[in-house]
Amino acid sequence: MRFSFVIPTVADILLGLLWGLSVFAGWGTKAFCSDLECAERMVGVAMLSGLFALVAACCTAVAWLSPQARGDEGRFTALTGAAVIAWVAAEGTLFVGGLIAR
Repeated sequence: MRFSFVIPTVADILLGLLWGLSVFAGWGTKAFCSDLECAERMVGVAMLSGLFALVAACCTAVAWLSPQARGDEGRFTALTGAAVIAWVAAEGTLFVGGLIAR
């Protein structure tokens, strides 16, 4: 089944934006923590989540910037699909880590 390249690209952008706001705008800390000690633990959770976010950002960048990936629909789909999975893993790490940090 064929689908437009726009769908995974928009998913990557929205998931990346959600992750960025959760980490850098403090959404994650506000959602899970009410004291300073918990907020300090959330920094470690955000750093672990950042590993998945780094993988996702690299997959997205390679998919869009590499001529080989853009020219091959299968590679492009695999890279953007891997990025979506990595973004979901990054968000899941923040959520589960936030529950544990409480």
